[in-house]
Amino acid sequence: MPARKIIIDTDPGQDDAVAILLALASPEEIDVLGITAVAGNVPLSLTQKNARIVCELAGKPDTNVFAGCDTPIARKLVTAEHVHGKTGLDGPTLPDPEMELADGHAVDFIIDTLRAEPEGTVTLCPLGPLTNIATALTKAPDIASRIQEIVLMGGAYFEVGNITPTAEFNIYVDPEAAKIVFACGAPITVMPLDVTHKALVTKPRNDAFRALGTPVGVAVAEMTDFFERFDKEKYGSQGAPLHDPCVTAYLIKPELFTGRHINVEIETCSDLTLGMTVADWWRVSGREPNATFMGDIDADGFFDLLTERLARL
Repeated sequence: MPARKIIIDTDPGQDDAVAILLALASPEEIDVLGITAVAGNVPLSLTQKNARIVCELAGKPDTNVFAGCDTPIARKLVTAEHVHGKTGLDGPTLPDPEMELADGHAVDFIIDTLRAEPEGTVTLCPLGPLTNIATALTKAPDIASRIQEIVLMGGAYFEVGNITPTAEFNIYVDPEAAKIVFACGAPITVMPLDVTHKALVTKPRNDAFRALGTPVGVAVAEMTDFFERFDKEKYGSQGAPLHDPCVTAYLIKPELFTGRHINVEIETCSDLTLGMTVADWWRVSGREPNATFMGDIDADGFFDLLTERLARL
């Protein structure tokens, strides 16, 4: 099988960084056509910088990184420095990037790439708010039918919310964008909190990253050392969930995940449940399925894959 062509749309974020590293370490399965930055965990000025920092950490400074949308479609930006720190990559000390941003806007890169590549051969991998993807779909509706798949981290059902009682952060930041994406007609696979909260970096798993003894292994261990404090305090868990690497792990070993093809709608009107992913897990609504909503993960297999791949960098 040829490597799968992907665009990573991201708001790094420590877990975004690990997702990018996993993709760049897996050229047999994944061909990263470019990385598009969006405002989310931290403002765009930091997410586009962090994406380039991660590419250089991976030894891949030739990766195209584009800056995208700096605000949600219809709302003020909500960020998550309380989780990821002021830079978004707090934990390790990493140098400022030397590589330049690629010319052009992320949205135009997404559109141009989908039009240039053969239909059904490019997968979009959003790891943050869906602003760039929705803006591209709105600006160029013809691209929807050209998308092979959208594999995204976002939403929740049984795990409810992490930024409000009912909403996961990525969807909450730009629910209007999420509504556009989920209605676009392209195949969608969702990695919600229901899955990612089972991908916990316990101490033995983090020790395995650190034991790699490489700049990448040590940096990943220091990233999770930093942001696990938030999740341990909030959830009483044994470590930090690695949300976003579930997206790239799925592209490499989809058998690690199980879920259901169901209908998922996005709440955009209610003050109480704004940004909720209303997932018809029990198929009671009668609405047509529009997404494969994952519900479980082989966590040991996931961390085995992640450790093995990070060792390559």
